[in-house]
Amino acid sequence: MIVTIDGPAASGKGTVARGIADRLGFAYLDTGAMYRAVALAALRAGADCSDAAAVERLLPDVHIEMPPDRVLLNGGDVTEAIRAPEVSQGASRVAAVPSVRAFLVPQQRRIGAGRDMVSEGRDQGTVVFPDAAVKFYVTADPRVRAERRHLELVRRGVATTVERELAELLERDRRDSDRADGPLRRPPDAHLIDTSHRTVEAVLDEMEGVVRRCTTDRA
Repeated sequence: MIVTIDGPAASGKGTVARGIADRLGFAYLDTGAMYRAVALAALRAGADCSDAAAVERLLPDVHIEMPPDRVLLNGGDVTEAIRAPEVSQGASRVAAVPSVRAFLVPQQRRIGAGRDMVSEGRDQGTVVFPDAAVKFYVTADPRVRAERRHLELVRRGVATTVERELAELLERDRRDSDRADGPLRRPPDAHLIDTSHRTVEAVLDEMEGVVRRCTTDRA
């Protein structure tokens, strides 16, 4: 069974995706981390993440592995490095490059083939796994998202402000929603989850209930 969780940055989808995977005993795939890894590879090579031709030239030398709780780029552990602010911005730029999507989407499908898995991203329910058994779209108020991102970065020692993070999130939303290939969209058959003023446990309880009911209906 595939469960997809899509939504904008800092909506809480990563937290609930990992949480529901743990509750269900499913594998978990963070597809956004794969785009971040490509962005990191581009930045390390001195390439502009918005330059489609430059990014495409790098792809034959990009090897991404996704063991549990880690991200490996060409054999090196980049789990922390891909969370840097400049990589976050680069990720939404490389995600708009068609050749990058053509490179990563088949990998994501292979990872999910024949498995019980929660797959998190921005196009999982619309493009990668359109026939997923259960789909969720996780969102939150933009300012709440900015406050979360600000707190996350401050904890990691990054100097920033809520207003700066809000502006960057809104710009990233625009890029993610406006790209021609695999834009951020709520799948028509997805359950809408607004995490703005809810606890993680409350959200997980709701999501688990949806999945359990689906499992019963399919039995």
